[in-house]
Amino acid sequence: MTTIRHATLADLDAIAAVESACFPAAEAATKEGLHARLEVYPDCFWLLTEDGRDGAIISFINGFATDLPDLTDDMYEDATLHDPHGAWQMIFGVDTAPRYQHQGHASTVMRQVIADTRAAGRRGLVLTCKKPLIGFYAQFGFLDEGISSSTHGDATWHQMRLEF
Repeated sequence: MTTIRHATLADLDAIAAVESACFPAAEAATKEGLHARLEVYPDCFWLLTEDGRDGAIISFINGFATDLPDLTDDMYEDATLHDPHGAWQMIFGVDTAPRYQHQGHASTVMRQVIADTRAAGRRGLVLTCKKPLIGFYAQFGFLDEGISSSTHGDATWHQMRLEF
């Protein structure tokens, strides 16, 4: 059994470990950056955890809300840009611990994030991804808007949007 819940600062070490396992160093959020995010918007971290045992983090999604329509590189670094009443839910990362990948866990969390974003009355969600993941996000209704202005981690990203 699993549970989806929001993060707390007590989850920082486990979140940082999953983040560093999922992304190259140039793209992964630092522990300090994750700490800043957790201090400002813990409710924008959705964690899928194992019930019982140690409650290990299986998968998580994080981001923040803003009225700005496009995801920009400064959003990754500046947690104070979060607006709890923002029209758009940005997604900065979709992480699944390596031993749990390709088992549908990221999809489970994404469905919850979409439902919560809709229930919050937001216009929709925005994320960036690399070309091979466009199809994954398209299955949830995200549309590819082309190459993003983001150059986070010196990578080429596609901006994807799900508008309600």
